[in-house]
Amino acid sequence: MEIHITIIYLLAMIRFSAAEELKNYLNGVVGGKVTFPDPLLEFGFLLGGRGNIASVSDRKLQIFEEIYTNKLHWNRNSGLFTITDLQKSDSGDYKIDSKRGRVFYTSYNLTVYDPAPTPAVETLTVSSDSCWLLCSVDKATSLLWYKDQEVQNQNSSASSLPITVHKEDRDSSYRCVAANPAENKTLHVNVKTACGFNETESGDNPKQRAYLIGVGVSVLLVVLVAGAFWMIKQKYLGEKQPVRQGRHHKRGRSPVYANSFQG
Repeated sequence: MEIHITIIYLLAMIRFSAAEELKNYLNGVVGGKVTFPDPLLEFGFLLGGRGNIASVSDRKLQIFEEIYTNKLHWNRNSGLFTITDLQKSDSGDYKIDSKRGRVFYTSYNLTVYDPAPTPAVETLTVSSDSCWLLCSVDKATSLLWYKDQEVQNQNSSASSLPITVHKEDRDSSYRCVAANPAENKTLHVNVKTACGFNETESGDNPKQRAYLIGVGVSVLLVVLVAGAFWMIKQKYLGEKQPVRQGRHHKRGRSPVYANSFQG
């Protein structure tokens, strides 16, 4: 008899350990929804911290806890449970106990968070070669500054987070991310606008330099072609112009011949 009790105890411990190994951690947002990933297709139960929440039998859902009447859903095709309109009070442990078909016992720990706050960015200081930006939220959360795909600054619990942007990095992509384990919100920042950096500023800008060189060469070519055309035209006109002679000549007196014969 004692051996029989020991075996039962060991089997119970094995089942308990297996259940702990299969425990899944789920996150949700207030007002959102969460779906338990393991399907219950034939017969079994959804359990919560206060006992049996619902059962599935003959492809029908029966809800025992009134608070889940309008927020617990079961898909008869996929066999998945979904809780909608999540509230923080829904946080806790849940279990699916499948008794028929695919038999399993799986535990879940659900944590419901407030929505991640929306970040805002302001410019604090600007100099000729850099500027200082500040990302802020109305409630402390995890904040991160990214330049392209690389994290530049981060804090796991803060209401504001600064970053220094250098002028040579103005073509990079910057964004501030406010996050919690359930979701994140991202604000993309145009540093050329926020810091007053733009392509028309003077400075060592390869694109601007190439553009100006191209414009200068084009203008020079136009001037040379126009000058050559003008010189050729002047030379051509000079060769074709006829020599003009004066129209008015001084009239000489007609010679007077004396009549040598006398009548």
